[in-house]
Amino acid sequence: MSAGAAGREDAPRVAVVGLGLIGGSLARLLAARGVDVVATDVSAATRAAARRAGLTVADDVAGCVADAGLVVLATPLRAMPAVAADVAAHAPASATVTDVGSVKGPVRTEVRAAGLGDRYVGAHPMAGTEHSGFDASEASLLDGVRWAVTVDPAVDPARLATVLELVTGPCAGTVAVLTDEVHDEAAALVSHVPHVVATQLLNAVAGAPVRDVALGLAAGSFRDGTRVAFTDPARTEAMVTQNAAWVAPALRKVVRDLELVIEALETNASTHAFFRAADAVRQTGHPPVPAGAAPTAVEQVPLTAGWPAALVERCTAGAVVVGLTPTYAEVVPLAPR
Repeated sequence: MSAGAAGREDAPRVAVVGLGLIGGSLARLLAARGVDVVATDVSAATRAAARRAGLTVADDVAGCVADAGLVVLATPLRAMPAVAADVAAHAPASATVTDVGSVKGPVRTEVRAAGLGDRYVGAHPMAGTEHSGFDASEASLLDGVRWAVTVDPAVDPARLATVLELVTGPCAGTVAVLTDEVHDEAAALVSHVPHVVATQLLNAVAGAPVRDVALGLAAGSFRDGTRVAFTDPARTEAMVTQNAAWVAPALRKVVRDLELVIEALETNASTHAFFRAADAVRQTGHPPVPAGAAPTAVEQVPLTAGWPAALVERCTAGAVVVGLTPTYAEVVPLAPR
């Protein structure tokens, strides 16, 4: 499913299992781009809402995945073992399995346990809001965004290509191809730890004797710093605990750094190093290669033996995949720092 594959007769049917914020947004986007997509959800009310939105909806997992060429697991992490087992029982052996979860190592463990390990390619769209549920979903949420796609050394190159074609084709996105470990460490730093810190900022105000005054005075910095704390707490808790191996040490560094700031403030010592430690990032800007930006220097990586490992090497250094042809992947290197 290359860049022009939307609506193509030989493009695989995509089954989206789970119609929350991300699954619903993906199903809406694919349908809008003419992709043959069918979806389902455990909630009858959600299935009805999706039908009213014009999506093709099956009543259960078996009906959703029966003729799929690509199955997208978009269920909560706690439901993954049961859903993966259901997919294994009903999806064709030829179907590639991916997901949209924010943690990759634990998901790979679950799909392997269900017998889907040789068909699985991990995926995580780097987008979201503080809202949840199908009613909050919209096609624009995942249009042209950055994705992480994760592989292990035994990945089937054809299945990786199927996922890359979906993301760079009808989703119009760019992709960092990584190992599960690199993804989960990076996601801890830029997503999971921020969720914890935002929650603590909100907790601090919620428990303060001047809470109402503080909330009445709050402006942009508080709004931006606590936005993700308004996410469903159960969803945030599941995400953080599933990635505990990387979140815990990152939080320990945050705590150590804050303790040093506290000590400096209490002793009238310098806080200069703390406030200037990220100057290099400030000077570069974020992100160094914006998702959706017109590529300026495209490298062609041949799809010869070992090409998944070649993409992992380049993307771990910061490059992103912007397109896939039958013979090469188009890669944009990291902008110079």
